[in-house]
Amino acid sequence: MAVPVPVPRQRTASTVESAPAPETSGGGGDLTLLVIEDDPAGTFSAPELPDAAGTRVRIRTARNLTEAERLLTDDIQCILVDLALPGRYDGDGDGLAPLKHVLRLAPRHAVLALAAEGDSERAAAAVRVGAQDYLFRDELDSRLLNRAIRYAVERKRADVAQRQLTESRLRAQENARLERGLLPTPLLQGSNLRFASRYRPGRSRALLGGDFYDTVRTPDGTVHVMIGDVCGHGPDEAALGVELRIAWRALTFAGLSGDILLSTLQKVLEHERESEEIFATLCTVDIAPDGRRAGLCLAGHPSPLVVRAGRAPELLPYDEGGPALGLLPRARWPRREVELGEAWSLMMYTDGLIEGRVGAGTKQRLGQEGMVEMITGLRTLGLSGEDLLEAAVAQVRELNGGELTDDVAVLLLDRGRVAERAVTA
Repeated sequence: MAVPVPVPRQRTASTVESAPAPETSGGGGDLTLLVIEDDPAGTFSAPELPDAAGTRVRIRTARNLTEAERLLTDDIQCILVDLALPGRYDGDGDGLAPLKHVLRLAPRHAVLALAAEGDSERAAAAVRVGAQDYLFRDELDSRLLNRAIRYAVERKRADVAQRQLTESRLRAQENARLERGLLPTPLLQGSNLRFASRYRPGRSRALLGGDFYDTVRTPDGTVHVMIGDVCGHGPDEAALGVELRIAWRALTFAGLSGDILLSTLQKVLEHERESEEIFATLCTVDIAPDGRRAGLCLAGHPSPLVVRAGRAPELLPYDEGGPALGLLPRARWPRREVELGEAWSLMMYTDGLIEGRVGAGTKQRLGQEGMVEMITGLRTLGLSGEDLLEAAVAQVRELNGGELTDDVAVLLLDRGRVAERAVTA
């Protein structure tokens, strides 16, 4: 049987050489143990530990929790708490008050419970409330103590890492639910238009970027469509994009359109942005109830692409557009009337779709003309709706030679069936 080695009580660390520790993920380096034990003799009777190959367990002792709190420093990895400490520190009456106090005091430290041999129920309860393990005083030997300390430290590290991972996952899930809730839900009840969209934020693992869009049908039967892009790619830009989208929807239902609507949105932007350098491009289209005509307003944004029956894809006129929102305080955005015809497809997009490169290692961008050519080819293959947008985003990514760094938003409105000869003309 091991011979107890008296360790003088002191507030500085004393050293007991230990046997080699079992291998752990944290290595076999030195550890410091804080022992909280009421000992009338003034010593902590540790088992005699044989000479070791370079590893040590330093021991600090405290007679009560008040003294332990003074001795608890960052270099302590493990705490051994005597469950038989006298005194009551709370009113739960389960005999674990000292241990619970230590767990609250040192939530990131490994904790061992020290119990009498006949007190197995309380020892097991100590583990249930948060201790990493328990030891019986009468069964301690050098290897058991050494192994228990190192096991407790590694288990605590694993517990902390698992808790941090769980918290990170929960935050990610909450953020995902929030972002999904902020994405638009098109309101097209009563309209014969078909709607499709694709959205790819440039930020890694994000669901929402600085691009934004929306589609609503007002009581008079007019369908209003909007797509925009806040400069930048971070969460602040994403939040501002959501504010502009919600403001646009509210103003549209209030009856505003054209220049008045965009002027009001610019005021919203100016009040909500963090810097005067922040601006946003915007494209709005209002489609008449008969579906044959539309009004177009551009605020520094790429012009939509339209495919009419019997005609090849083309860009809507963009020579009368105004500046991006937030650039000029008294800017104006004229509304231009365009004829759509009986059957048509209208595609609106952000610049993330056209600014990707057209080959790895090249500086050439796809551009609007390249996009028109790409869409023409995809429609020749018979693609439309969701399939067309999915293929377009995939092809742009492939041409770029990898993931696009900018946000990409693209939406498609269809009325009737555009004859296939329209895309081959």
